[in-house]
Amino acid sequence: MLLRNAWYVAAWSSEIPVDELLARTILNVPVALWRESSGKVVAFEDRCCHRGAPLSKGRLEGDQLRCMYHGLLFDTTGRCVEIPGQERIPPQAKVRTFPVVEKHKWIWIWVGDASLADPSQIPDTHWLDDPEWRSLEGYTYYTTNYLLIADNLLDLAHLPYVHPNTLGGDEAYAACIPQVEKLENGVRVTRWGEGIKPAPFVQKIKNYPGAVDRWNIYDFVLPSIFLMDSGMQPSGHNAKAGNRVNAAEFRSTQALTPETDESTHYFFSQPHNFAIDDPEVTLAIHNQVVTAFQEDSDMIHAQDRMLKLTSDFKMIPIGADAALSYFRWLVANAYKAEQAISNPVKIQEV
Repeated sequence: MLLRNAWYVAAWSSEIPVDELLARTILNVPVALWRESSGKVVAFEDRCCHRGAPLSKGRLEGDQLRCMYHGLLFDTTGRCVEIPGQERIPPQAKVRTFPVVEKHKWIWIWVGDASLADPSQIPDTHWLDDPEWRSLEGYTYYTTNYLLIADNLLDLAHLPYVHPNTLGGDEAYAACIPQVEKLENGVRVTRWGEGIKPAPFVQKIKNYPGAVDRWNIYDFVLPSIFLMDSGMQPSGHNAKAGNRVNAAEFRSTQALTPETDESTHYFFSQPHNFAIDDPEVTLAIHNQVVTAFQEDSDMIHAQDRMLKLTSDFKMIPIGADAALSYFRWLVANAYKAEQAISNPVKIQEV
């Protein structure tokens, strides 16, 4: 179930420098991304209208892109403006373009119905380039359906078990009952652990001698964007009431973008608002997150292999599945609504 009428992250801004082309498949659609001379990002279907050659193997000529198979030249609207050896250009000689928005270091793309692409629907991720926060850019790749990764993000009870030496720590945190709030376009999860051991990755850069109060408060919104306020501070300082003095705070910002039905682009960052003038702290946090995400990847890919061995396997739900079950319901409903619009069923009168 791939939702097409939604904004997805296609790339980090840094992945598309001037004078270079980036090829990336989004929702089974091959896309060629590049920049005009003004710096604005352009997204073409990565398929020349002539013989289907990849335009990402083409040549940029100012604000135009030339296919390097037979030399057709296209402007930024996708219209063919030159065919070598031919004066007349057929009106149908054009390639599909996609709405693109560059915001807070992310390139957002809409591969569905372009008339529905409303930039105001793009979630706020300002922590990625806010001067009061620091982070590094992350990307990883999965050969699984994106919903298995979404399941993992929606149930942080796995932290102490999958990440005992990085993001996890105290197994008591898994027993903390989260509050799950249903949103119109996603789900909000609030998990507090009070008087528990600090997570190992924080201890390595901001040592806490005793117990801490830890929180993970996050929204997971359609189509698959994860935005989390997390952190910890010494117990007894009313963190739950909003007092975050001497806290280690983070704003985890993650985006799952399906490449195909069975592969996923995963963009992530872990902005922090302490020691922001020490790049070694930022690098240490980033490296710990990268290690933890590899732990997730190992588990999810192993789970995927098991599920594919038996087509009739039925998962047994437990209480910790409330958020992920609701999100999957939202995806199914949104997908059903999209299909009803794109493939209307004619009902005959009886």
